[in-house]
Amino acid sequence: QVQLVESGGGLVQTGGSLRLSCAASGSTFSKLAMGWYRQAPGKQRELVAAVSSGGTTNYVDSVKGRFTISGDNAKNIVYLQMNSLKPEDTAVYYCYYDSLRSRYWGQGTQVTVSS
Repeated sequence: QVQLVESGGGLVQTGGSLRLSCAASGSTFSKLAMGWYRQAPGKQRELVAAVSSGGTTNYVDSVKGRFTISGDNAKNIVYLQMNSLKPEDTAVYYCYYDSLRSRYWGQGTQVTVSS
């Protein structure tokens, strides 16, 4: 089992920045990737950004150039630096962890961008 603890959400004005953190603990010896999904009210959950254990990153088109995902493999922490935030970025952001056997989810953290 892997436990994920997220932090860093909050309320910010348009154009502002936030940094989300997600720390994994437990059986973290078979990590494949970590990343972030988000879900806005009335919308499906979408992948925002991910980083593989080898360091490969990918982003949804709508955040490219504004968000940066990074990871600390030694500490099993993943960060999502979010700059130039827009109201459409408002959502609950969920951290995930992929191992060889399963995907684990964090509890979610609210990000609200006011216009």
